[in-house]
Amino acid sequence: MLKYIILDVDGTLTDGGVYYDNTGNELKKFCTKDGTGIIAAQTVGIKIIVLTGRECYATTRRLKDLGVTEQYQGVKNKVEWLKNWFTSNFINKDDVGYIGDDINDLAPMKLCGYIGCPVDACTEVKEIADYVSPISGGHGAARDVIEHYLKDNSLWNKAIAKAYGAGV
Repeated sequence: MLKYIILDVDGTLTDGGVYYDNTGNELKKFCTKDGTGIIAAQTVGIKIIVLTGRECYATTRRLKDLGVTEQYQGVKNKVEWLKNWFTSNFINKDDVGYIGDDINDLAPMKLCGYIGCPVDACTEVKEIADYVSPISGGHGAARDVIEHYLKDNSLWNKAIAKAYGAGV
């Protein structure tokens, strides 16, 4: 079973669009359905880690709302970051899943044991993915990948019951 799931933000948790208000603040739209998947994973002991090349307060705020404490923004070299993280924390690649969508996720994905992506991910990512969600990034794709993984490991019902007090 995975111990960690690494999530990209732009194009995975969002639709990839970047919006600016009239004062220059960057805004992002997150799908609440992805939050359900993140909470479900956390409930069964999977640590969520966010690794993104951009820095944005909206990302910080959304992840705080979901209880995601490990978020690494502004990471320009995801491969180097991931290799250092594996080494310094004695982590085995088979314990790590990665959900991403674009070419900058391709090399770090190859270092992980499980790969998922949205349907609108680039071709190269879809070719190496263990699971390609039929849902686009920013519209619940991360939740779908997490749900698919948890169901494959008979953990989805337990996660939902524990997180929301409901059986499926």
